[in-house]
Amino acid sequence: MRTVLLLIASNFFMTIAWYGHLRHRGVALWKVILISWGIALFEYCLQVPANRWGYGQFTAFQLKILQEIITLLMFVAFALAYLREPMRWNYAVAFLFILAAAYFAFLPSPSSEP
Repeated sequence: MRTVLLLIASNFFMTIAWYGHLRHRGVALWKVILISWGIALFEYCLQVPANRWGYGQFTAFQLKILQEIITLLMFVAFALAYLREPMRWNYAVAFLFILAAAYFAFLPSPSSEP
């Protein structure tokens, strides 16, 4: 649970760092880059421990897939609420396919015994 909570928190900061400036297009690009780097520092301070502590409970592949699912969930909420972009049917279908991929990634491995 600690890993998932850290991944959620880290993705919150990264979503803001990557996309928060889109509503402020009048701000100089160099300023946006510096502000984004500052915000991303918090993301790294959460992401690295999440991966360190989660590895073993999850495989590296599962950690990455989990992080991507959380990123997409965070982004959808951000795009709808902050950027006020509409959800289109094709975005929803694409997201469902990604969730299906995550389902398969977390299936138990078949036993190697005969």
